[in-house]
Formats: sequence, C-alpha cells, structure tokens
Amino acid sequence: MMSEFWIILTGALVASSCGFLGCFLILRRMAMLGDAISHAILPGIVIAFLLSGSRSTLPMLLGAAVFGLVCSVVIESLRKQGVQADAAMSVTFTALFSVGIILVSLFTRQVDLDLDCVLYGEIAYVPWDTWEIAGIDLGPRAVWAVGSVFLLSLVLITLFYKQFKICSFDPAMAAAIGIPVSLFHYLLMGMVSVTTVASFESVGAILVVAMLIVPAATAYLLTDRLNIMLILSIIMGTLSSVGGYVIAQQIDASIAGCMTIMAAFLFVLAFLFSPKHGVLTRWWIRRQLKMRLSGEKA
Repeated sequence: MMSEFWIILTGALVASSCGFLGCFLILRRMAMLGDAISHAILPGIVIAFLLSGSRSTLPMLLGAAVFGLVCSVVIESLRKQGVQADAAMSVTFTALFSVGIILVSLFTRQVDLDLDCVLYGEIAYVPWDTWEIAGIDLGPRAVWAVGSVFLLSLVLITLFYKQFKICSFDPAMAAAIGIPVSLFHYLLMGMVSVTTVASFESVGAILVVAMLIVPAATAYLLTDRLNIMLILSIIMGTLSSVGGYVIAQQIDASIAGCMTIMAAFLFVLAFLFSPKHGVLTRWWIRRQLKMRLSGEKA
C-alpha cells in the first residue's frame, strides 16, 4: 500500500511541477523545450562522468542541469537573431546530442554510459530508492528531489508572478517599464532545466516531456486567466497521475505510459467540451443560434 502511495505522489509531484512551468512555455510558444533538453543533456552526462569518474547521481544531475541551461541559452540566442523557435530548438538539441554521442564514442567506449542507464528511470522503482539519514528512512529520494524543485518553482513564481506574466504576454512592454526580460527568461529556463533533469532519473523522459506540455495545454483550453491556468495545470497533472496509476494496475501496463495516456484523455475532453474553445461546445452554440434565428424568421 505504501509503495502505491509513493508512486502516485511522485507522479503527482512531477506532473504538478512540470505542468506549472509548462503554462509559461506554452504562452511563449516553447512547448517542446523539454524534449530538446532531454537530448541536449547527454554531453553534460559524459563530461560529469569524465570529471568525477563515477556514475553516481549527483554529478550526473549537475552536468545534465548545466547543459540543459546551456541548451536554453543557445535557443534563446538563436531566436534573438531571427531564427524561428522550432528551428532553433531542433538545431540546438540535435547538435548537442551529436556532441554527446561523439564524446561517448571517444572516451567511454568501455563504459555502460548512456541516457537510458543514467537518467531514463522507471516510476515503479521509486519506492525502493530511499533516502536514509542516521538509519532513519525518510522516504524515496525522488519525492524529496522533485518536491524540492516544485517548491522552489512555486516560491519563485509567487514572488515574481507579475514579472513572469508580463514577460510571457508582452516582452516589449515588460522591457519598456524596466523589467529585465532576459533575466526572467533565463530564470524560467533554469527552472525548467532543473525540473526536467530532476524528474528524468525517477520517472523517465516520456512522462516528464508529456507532463511539461499536456496538463498545461489542457488548462489553456479551459481558461483565459493565467492564475487559474496555473492551478488547473496542477489539478490536471494530479488527476493524470492518479487515474493513470489506477488504469495501469487494472490492465497490468506501463505506469508512466498510462499516466501519459490519461493526461491525453483529459486534453481531448477539454478540446471537445471546453466552455469557450471546445469543438463540440462551439458547434452546439452555433446550432442553437441557427435554431433561434430560424424561429424568429418564422
């Protein structure tokens, strides 16, 4: 029973922390940044291994986080030079991923070192990788890592909510009133990098990338207010985690896969039935208007 609780809690924390930041990525049209980071961190992993001589978690995470931030900086630099955002992301992550592959082939041929063995985890194993201090079991490491990152993001967004909001909707206005747009951009990119890297090891890249996009996209369809969108993204992520785990238990399938499918299902519901943007909702409103106009003419 406790193992189920830890798995669901970890999934909910990952979904909440990723969805929370994903709202700002969607508003900035950078939804695929998480996927870019998941490939671009390979050189950081290799360099961390070469410097530390160990595959332990901390140096790997530090190396990956640094190159995740490097990826974000390069993407933004290319965007400022006129390159389209999707092209900038594609060029950056393919180039950095290729550099990582070359480093692996040159320096770590005799070592089992790749993304799968270092950062692409499995959420089902979370309850058994615990953190102990003085013989006291404090629970899974993943809960502490992802929970700490989520708390950090929550505090920073709360403290600088106005600045992040204006920078996301109108960067030109933000610069005009004296807000350091670049500083808050890179602060957001840093939070995204740390969140994705901290989550990869525990739950796997597919779940992280999905939760960085899908709950936020679902919330985007349900409201036009940013503060409500942030809250809805956390709710949608948590529902995806709980519902996905229940489905996985019923059909004996991948937990991360079922959580992702549940998130996609909630998105489809919002896409069809959203009060303002839903396809079926708009069709029903148009139908009612036509019927009313027909009745008035008769």
